[in-house]
Amino acid sequence: MGYLDGFKVTLRQIHHPVTVPYPDEKRPKPERFHGRHVLNRYEDGMEKCIGCELCAGVCPARCIYVRGRDNPPDSPVSPGERFGFVYEINYLRCIHCDMCVEACPTEAITESKLFEFSFTNRQDAIYTKAELVVGDDGKPQELPWEDWREGDDEHTSAWARATASAGAAAYEGVVQWSGELGYGVRAPELGQSAPAEPVADDAPGDRHVHDHDDHDHHDGHDHGDHEGHGH
Repeated sequence: MGYLDGFKVTLRQIHHPVTVPYPDEKRPKPERFHGRHVLNRYEDGMEKCIGCELCAGVCPARCIYVRGRDNPPDSPVSPGERFGFVYEINYLRCIHCDMCVEACPTEAITESKLFEFSFTNRQDAIYTKAELVVGDDGKPQELPWEDWREGDDEHTSAWARATASAGAAAYEGVVQWSGELGYGVRAPELGQSAPAEPVADDAPGDRHVHDHDDHDHHDGHDHGDHEGHGH
């Protein structure tokens, strides 16, 4: 093959693109994708963060700094006794592990689907509470260096709305979380009983039972002993 023949491969693809024309178009993100954090509010507008600092304590990268303060009796910020007075996330350290979301007892902090944000200085990389708390419409605040697209605020940290934390399949699809300002009560994530492919003969629930029966038959393990363990 001559050296010019190699260009034929490129020329043949000019009018037949095989890649997504980024950034005009973006590939859909997975439902459990971990992106930029948001601090949520209840449907009545009160903040969910109670300043317990569990997120900061569990963070392996030590990128979260939180300080709580007692709620003012005449104008409380959150329903609890305390609220998050100071809340900062250093995105030069954050590894988006979602452990802060797992530790939060009030579902105050979740991760969106936004991952395209860059900074021109170190100060911009440290997000403060003023930037993290959602607006009066419940939507995340869009900062100048962020590229928000439609759907980036949907399904925030969806794994938190999956099966119960104890792993009991009986609670699959049962709503056990509070509503959010601007979104209401988010729908639960489809669990393991949902078929991966359409099934013609059996109902989805029947297929779930059959699959587990077959698995028990082959490995001989008693899954009842494991009920109550986390995923």
